[in-house]
Amino acid sequence: MEIRKAQRHELNILEKLARAIWPSTYSDIISAAQIEFMLTWMYSEQTLLTQFDQGHEFYILSAQNTDLGFLALEWISSATDNKQHILKINKLYILSQQQNKGFGKALIQKAIQRASETNVSEIILQVNKANKAKDFYTHLGFQIKEEAIFDIGNGFVMDDYIMSYKLWAFCIFATR
Repeated sequence: MEIRKAQRHELNILEKLARAIWPSTYSDIISAAQIEFMLTWMYSEQTLLTQFDQGHEFYILSAQNTDLGFLALEWISSATDNKQHILKINKLYILSQQQNKGFGKALIQKAIQRASETNVSEIILQVNKANKAKDFYTHLGFQIKEEAIFDIGNGFVMDDYIMSYKLWAFCIFATR
């Protein structure tokens, strides 16, 4: 298994993986129209390039020279002092046939590593309330911080949990 930082010219890999992963992940949760809307909105080349230029980091997970999943990270500044206090996992997906093999956990560990390297004490993510990934995140130490509904346009909403992981919890767990 390899996790590599995606280069600008590799961002199309994320779109290709998302288009392979999203239908099986979300078809029982949201409509096909919403899946297509969100894929176009969140994974267009222009959107990914803009995020890349804004300092988001993208990681591609591969095994045996095949790309299997990805991770996207964004540092969020405090409104009061402009310091980066939170690392947000914006995207974390693994091909469905490759799940339950430790790849998702490896990507979470990469996020924890980057948070630690950048002196961030909290990692957050959003997950659809009906997405079974919520249980995966809970198993790894994330806790539901709040519930939120986001109007994303075209009559669609995201009905999510915002989950939080405190890095000090990882330090205690890692020393056991």
